[in-house]
Amino acid sequence: MYIEQAFKSLHEWWRYLLGFIIIFIIWQLIGSIPLIAGIFYSLGLEGIQNGDFPTDISEMAEILGSNMFLFLMLLSFAIGLVGVFFNSKVIHQQSITALTTARKKIDWSRFWFVFILWGAVSSSFVLIDYFMEPEGYVWNFELVPFLTLAVIAILFIPLQTSMEEYLFRGYLMQGLGVITKTKWFPLFFTSIVFGLMHLANPEVEQLGYIIMVYYIGTGFFLGIMTLMDDGLELALGFHAANNLFTALLVTADWTAFQTNSLFKDVSEPTSAGFIDVFMPVFIVFPIILFILAKKYKWSNWSEKLLGRVEEPAKEDYKIIGDDSNI
Repeated sequence: MYIEQAFKSLHEWWRYLLGFIIIFIIWQLIGSIPLIAGIFYSLGLEGIQNGDFPTDISEMAEILGSNMFLFLMLLSFAIGLVGVFFNSKVIHQQSITALTTARKKIDWSRFWFVFILWGAVSSSFVLIDYFMEPEGYVWNFELVPFLTLAVIAILFIPLQTSMEEYLFRGYLMQGLGVITKTKWFPLFFTSIVFGLMHLANPEVEQLGYIIMVYYIGTGFFLGIMTLMDDGLELALGFHAANNLFTALLVTADWTAFQTNSLFKDVSEPTSAGFIDVFMPVFIVFPIILFILAKKYKWSNWSEKLLGRVEEPAKEDYKIIGDDSNI
């Protein structure tokens, strides 16, 4: 069982509290230094003295250029991912494999299956919308900027999405599970906090708070996927595909990803509707879960999602110091 993997390592409650503080410092403070330094450098002394420091994503992308801004923003997540792994190894003496999955080794075939599946589905949605309402898009392709974007996105977006998955569906899911001895609490808590983390996204201001249903619903979807499959592989693959294909295919002035993508959405949506919020959460995501459940033969849903977390007997596992699976 996935949450029970944490019992194989040092799992006192204070270690998770200390670990979260360390991760936050590495991710949000140290990880932000390159982005802040880049903005200061681009503004120059005169701009700094005039108080021209940008306050939103669009302004930062305009000052740095969309590709440089994307690189520096994603770099902070890559640094944060190093913080999660450092914390797991040093504070908890837990292998990366145990943080990732209950299987003996990470199953990359699961990652690639859902990556390809969701990449094809999400790309189809964008293309269908383009052909149905072509007036809402402009062809945005420029060879050199797009190739630069592709290199940055392919190398760094999986690190960004992995950081979020290892933090929310991994570290916090396991930590809250072993502390509360429940599965429902870490599922609800991490899903809601994951959604609330997106409050600062420009999409919320543009589309309204109703879009939070989508963000929180996505958190529940990824959490259910993790608990039912006893590992992060599917969540890692889905999240990477979702952000990568979006970054390469379409951008807009009011989205978190400002990129030199193939298309630019020039429509002016005033609020999120059924297609943006409710169709993915209540129709598409359940269909994806159904496909995965059939493929990987999931069963005993109530126990895996709502059951109690029981500490295994000591003789059932080697508690710490086993670095054979990293």
